[in-house]
Amino acid sequence: MLDQTLKTQLKSYLNNLKHDIVLTLTLDQQQASKELKSLAYEIRELSPKVSVVEQENPSDTARTPLMSIASLMDKKAARVSFAGVPLGHEFTSLVLALLHAGGHPMKLDDELIEQIKNLDAPLEFKTYISLSCQNCPDVVQALNMMALLNPNIKHTMIDGALFQSEVEALGIKSVPSVFLNGQSFSQGRITLKDVLNKVDSGALAREAKKLSDKDPFDMLIVGGGPAGASAAVYSARKGLNTGVIADRFGGQVADTVGIENFISVSYTEGPKLVASLEQHVKDYDVDIMSGQTVKSISKKDHFEIETDSGAILKSKSIVVATGARWRKMNVPGEQQYSGKGVAYCPHCDGPLFKGKRVAVIGGGNSGIEAAIDLANIVEHVTVLEFSDVLRADEVLQEKARSMSNIDIIMQAQTTEVSGNGDEVTGLQYTDRSTGDSKAIELAGIFVQIGLVPNSEFLRDTIDLTERGEVIVDARGETSLSGLYAAGDVTTVPFKQIIIAMGEGSKAALGAFDYLMRLPQNDLSQKEGSKSARAA
Repeated sequence: MLDQTLKTQLKSYLNNLKHDIVLTLTLDQQQASKELKSLAYEIRELSPKVSVVEQENPSDTARTPLMSIASLMDKKAARVSFAGVPLGHEFTSLVLALLHAGGHPMKLDDELIEQIKNLDAPLEFKTYISLSCQNCPDVVQALNMMALLNPNIKHTMIDGALFQSEVEALGIKSVPSVFLNGQSFSQGRITLKDVLNKVDSGALAREAKKLSDKDPFDMLIVGGGPAGASAAVYSARKGLNTGVIADRFGGQVADTVGIENFISVSYTEGPKLVASLEQHVKDYDVDIMSGQTVKSISKKDHFEIETDSGAILKSKSIVVATGARWRKMNVPGEQQYSGKGVAYCPHCDGPLFKGKRVAVIGGGNSGIEAAIDLANIVEHVTVLEFSDVLRADEVLQEKARSMSNIDIIMQAQTTEVSGNGDEVTGLQYTDRSTGDSKAIELAGIFVQIGLVPNSEFLRDTIDLTERGEVIVDARGETSLSGLYAAGDVTTVPFKQIIIAMGEGSKAALGAFDYLMRLPQNDLSQKEGSKSARAA
């Protein structure tokens, strides 16, 4: 199951086990069970602290294949399980579960660990995933850590492609889908803090008070994507008291699969780049406040940022780097069937539509790439493009046209998403060349029609374009002195990672110059900061 390179790396990781762990297998005769068994015994061979037990006579209702992980020091039953073969993007989740069950420290602050340990209600989580989903591991790993920290909590990762009948019975059309004690809990990415805010009634109020008690920042960056990370590094290197507040670190890059145009790096993937960005920011004394959504920004003696949780943060300057999100079609049925057949991430949700007919809305690079990827999984893909020409690169168009199960319809304006009340059954579109209304029967619709800037909270604060982009000057400054912006949320053309990084550094330098020119400057620059090495 594992190649030699991966075995060598895993063996090195397993050297960090502090005490013995046991892998309990529940198997049947299907191929996936054979693969899971092979994986478990390969892991056992890599460390003397790992043992494997095959459960005898599993009941007819047991979910198979299943691997449960427990510490031999824990007298109770295993609380972390993997239903399926945790490879692909979930291999990291497996490795971390092994390490944490074996006593390796979790990368959580003490306050968060204590909050998890204090949860006293029985919580049984189940997370339905696809092995190609890049958002899923974050959710799986968060819930695994909760289960390993608290004996009242259990968590099972379930491969939706392998347990398709279960997925269909529950009406799951989007991953990750989390169920708590048998009831739907969340769909899509969710952070550990988000989970705790939902299961711990007092968490939001405590977090809001903690944030509001912070001293004013010199520079506060709103957003944790490439632009925000770059701004944070440049601000910190100037020795400024710097903070980053974001819903999640990494932004939309975390959803990107392959990145081949990041100069000096031939190929990387979104989650890997995000991890590097976050680690680079953490190399400096930057206060990262994740799991927070900004509600408004106002300017008094200081800038004041209000979050959805009710916290008020103060800063002498601001860099907004909130990025953009997928544009929606805004047609009847789209909102109703979002997560029930209408999807925006083909890599995440594509495996749930194995053997079915789907549509991709949009003929740009993202749309045609999605069609090509989906065509390897689903029965048939129909691409609907509004214009009379495709905007995708010619090499992608040639690839799509060479695949027998991809049809491309030009001048097609989607007018409605159809469904039966529970899930998508098709769509309706207008042929713009004839005006005729037509219908297609489908199980899924993947929307790939561009981006919308995340700037709604700024409408009453600064100047925006009709499309909602923040208007910035050559230094990244907005119409409000001291408030800067960078990245996909701005008017800067060409929404690319490398451009966002450059714009983030420029905005931070612009904000630093603004701070230097303030009368009676009292910046809280830190002694001995890494700014001495600033370029």
